Amino acid sequence: QVQLVESGGGLVQAVGSLRLSCAASRSISSANGMGWYREAPGKQRELVALMTSGGSTNYADSVKGRFTISRDNAKNTVYLQMNSLKPEDTAVYYCNVQLWGSDLVAYDYWGQGTQVTVSS
Repeated sequence: QVQLVESGGGLVQAVGSLRLSCAASRSISSANGMGWYREAPGKQRELVALMTSGGSTNYADSVKGRFTISRDNAKNTVYLQMNSLKPEDTAVYYCNVQLWGSDLVAYDYWGQGTQVTVSS
């Protein structure tokens, strides 16, 4: 069983920055993909940022130019750098990593979530 441990959330004022980290319990160097999602109160979980196995990235329109997803294979860690934060970015943020099993099926793993609160 793979565990993903998130950190870096907290309370920040608008236009501030935070960096979220997601540390995996096993190597992510051959991950099929990884991403960050968020869930605000009363809303469905939504995609924030994706990174493919080849390193291509995609972002939700609402965060383009402000958020950056990255990875450090040596540390088995995925990051989300969040700049110019807005109150509407307030949510619980979850990381997701897709790892190949011995049966050659890609399995989804999720972090426990970290709260990000942006005050105006």
